[in-house]
Amino acid sequence: MTALRPLTVLLLLLTACGRDAPPALPEDIRPVRAEQVGLDTVQHGTRYAGEVRARYETNLAFRVTGRVDTRKVEVGTRVKAGQIIATLDPQDYALAARAAQARLTAAEAEDRLARQDLQRFIELRAQNFISQAELDRRRTNAEAASAQARQLHAEAARQANQQAYTRLTAPHAGVMTAISFEAGQVVQAGQTVAKLARTGELEVQIDVPENALDSLRAARSPDIRLWSVPDRVYAGRLREVSPMADAASRTYRARISLQHPDAAVQLGMTATVGIGNESAPGLSVAQSALFRVNGQPQVWVVDPQAGKVAARSVRVGDLNGSRAAIVSGLTAGEWVVTAGVHKLAPGQRVRLVTPPRP
Repeated sequence: MTALRPLTVLLLLLTACGRDAPPALPEDIRPVRAEQVGLDTVQHGTRYAGEVRARYETNLAFRVTGRVDTRKVEVGTRVKAGQIIATLDPQDYALAARAAQARLTAAEAEDRLARQDLQRFIELRAQNFISQAELDRRRTNAEAASAQARQLHAEAARQANQQAYTRLTAPHAGVMTAISFEAGQVVQAGQTVAKLARTGELEVQIDVPENALDSLRAARSPDIRLWSVPDRVYAGRLREVSPMADAASRTYRARISLQHPDAAVQLGMTATVGIGNESAPGLSVAQSALFRVNGQPQVWVVDPQAGKVAARSVRVGDLNGSRAAIVSGLTAGEWVVTAGVHKLAPGQRVRLVTPPRP
């Protein structure tokens, strides 16, 4: 048995040498989408969404309390200065005005009688029929009657004003932008019931983060575009910036005046304001080509001859839509992967499935 063991081992080795080697696994070649880096017109700057507003917007309110009798306008109605917007029930104020006028009439009669009596007592004093004390008393009564008449005259005028305040009129020409009352509703004095936007100057209201305030103030001529007519550009001018941030959004409200608006600009339209937007040739890639390693933006650069990818760090500039400006790290003509960047590894072989970007 001991002599047979070397022979058995030899036979097993000869048998193993006669078997075929296992087939090699095919190399993993991943198809990827890529684009060739080229010079583009890159927009440098930031755009903020906003709303077209009138420069002057007035909250309208009745100056007296009462029940709304009529409403003369709707949202969007164009009004002229002095045009009636709504009225209150004037009955109580008319009664108060008539009562004040009646008191004034009685006081004026008392004033006339007191002045006539004073004149007669002056003549009697001249004839020494009455004492000087009696004359002084009559003069005091006449002055009090005159003062009472003046007081009631002012009260009658005030009541007349109160009656006039039952009519809410437009302080200037404009467009009604909001109405918050209906006929039959009881409103309080000073309660806002409507909003009137004055015709004339138009502005775009935007909200700006605190780290962009310096660039906003330094901008010479912000450009304004309407979503309804995106191919038209309007010149703007920064008019005001809120001195305090909004408590909820922590942004600063700013107003950009439209320099030369045309008929296409309407109140309430959505607009975008460009701050520091300048066009210059530069490199850009699709934002989908970027990924981060330890916080550093990188892209996969494709070697067309070897068909392999390599990660490269880049410095990213401004973002514009789906594109990202590249400040450094790439040169024109290189290929970068634009889809599936998180499924690749350094040195991995790839196959391009898209032609160069025109």
